[in-house]
Amino acid sequence: IRGGKDPVEPKSGLDTAANFLYMLNGEEADEARVRAMDTALVLHAEHGMNASTFAARVTAGTLADIYSAVVSAIGTLKGASHGGANVEVMRQLREIMESGTEPKQYVQDTLAAGKRMMGFGHRVYKATDPRATVLRELADKIMQGSEAEYLKLSDQVRAAMAEAMEAKGKKIYPNVDFFSASVYTTLGIAEDQFTAIFAMARVPGWTAHLFEQYANNRLIRPEAEYIGPRGLKVQPIEQR
Repeated sequence: IRGGKDPVEPKSGLDTAANFLYMLNGEEADEARVRAMDTALVLHAEHGMNASTFAARVTAGTLADIYSAVVSAIGTLKGASHGGANVEVMRQLREIMESGTEPKQYVQDTLAAGKRMMGFGHRVYKATDPRATVLRELADKIMQGSEAEYLKLSDQVRAAMAEAMEAKGKKIYPNVDFFSASVYTTLGIAEDQFTAIFAMARVPGWTAHLFEQYANNRLIRPEAEYIGPRGLKVQPIEQR
């Protein structure tokens, strides 16, 4: 539609992943790409008590309806530290390619500036994210010709990050967002649709959590302890 073309109707006989790619690109994808899309959806379907799932359960805990809870989850997923991370991964990869900067130099400059290389590290996994391993294998099967440049660059960035962290006595590994960026791009998915695809995949996981929450519901109300300064005086408004 954004390209001025008519919407593509789904084709009977195609499964969910195949139909999605068909409707997205206007032509049937080959078996390897369909498998990659299907696997990516499965890998993103559920991942425990992450930020968006927690937000959904907090909303459901107030007895808001399931639609409102999913909206809460989507709003949380949008953040660059959660579902929006692969958008930033692709932005950095493109920046390296377009600038002609050596990946190692780009990583060093980014870290020296106090910025993050996106797609690395995870709050749960202290070793390689197993989802990243699966996506890396899928990328090998679907990236041909010029598309393989993204995979080659991703591997160079991964090696540069490992070297930079090792120099600091630390270890860091790619997460699911690191390789999903180039996989999605190869499948014909635009960068501004990455997070929407993540949300589409995660809806089954969210709804499963929500059914569980509603079945044995308690209001989720964490307590907070004030640890700031005490004995402060209120400054008159005219002096502020």
